[in-house]
Amino acid sequence: MISPTVVYEDEVLCVINKPAGMVVNRSSTAPEETVQDWVEARPFFSSQKTGYTPPNTYFSDRSGIVHRLDKETSGVLVVAKTPEAFSGLLAQFRERKVTKTYLALVHGMLEPKVGDVRLPLARNPRDRKRFAVSAFGKLSHTAWKVVRVYHECVKPGVRTKGYQGFSLVEVEPQTGRTHQIRVHFSHLGHPVVSDQRYAGRRAREDSLWCPRQFLHAFRISFFHPVRGVRLEFEAELPADLKTALTLLR
Repeated sequence: MISPTVVYEDEVLCVINKPAGMVVNRSSTAPEETVQDWVEARPFFSSQKTGYTPPNTYFSDRSGIVHRLDKETSGVLVVAKTPEAFSGLLAQFRERKVTKTYLALVHGMLEPKVGDVRLPLARNPRDRKRFAVSAFGKLSHTAWKVVRVYHECVKPGVRTKGYQGFSLVEVEPQTGRTHQIRVHFSHLGHPVVSDQRYAGRRAREDSLWCPRQFLHAFRISFFHPVRGVRLEFEAELPADLKTALTLLR
């Protein structure tokens, strides 16, 4: 298992680059090392005082991890080192002061080139591990900008001409629902490449040239919880996704 790498660190926060395949929070269904385990092994966490009382128990329960990324999504993730920084960063998420930008490769020629989708999402009643557009769901808003289009994959043995090309998009979720980007693009008929949960039969062919879902959290911007200055951090596109792009024309 590849461990996270530190993008930035100071006395109250740590920004990391989470590798794909690593679960963020501990659970009974995640026996392997999680980001939470990695954080708790860091010197800054082990030196924290114990026995937090409400409301700081939430900081302790989450080990300071401010937000989440799906297991197969790589990229920037913010960890607070103190309860005060944790509360301040959570407030920024609630007040929509945090800007998150993802890179996604989706099926088809996405139109318009700059657009957004506002569709409510809820857990799929037929499959609790999936989410779906639902009139009974929570308001969810995703904005995008197409940065490049591709017509086919040129890897020998891969047939993608019937897929109507691919679009590389910058995606800014305006809300933070579970699987939001993946469900929204799938609903629009442009599922994320190699998304085993939402791309349907196309995911099998995708896996021949793209080893995992093409979704990477490459930029995050927020205010420093103590100094108040605007910060911005990026995580370079991982090698496996870079290689996948070289196979497209």
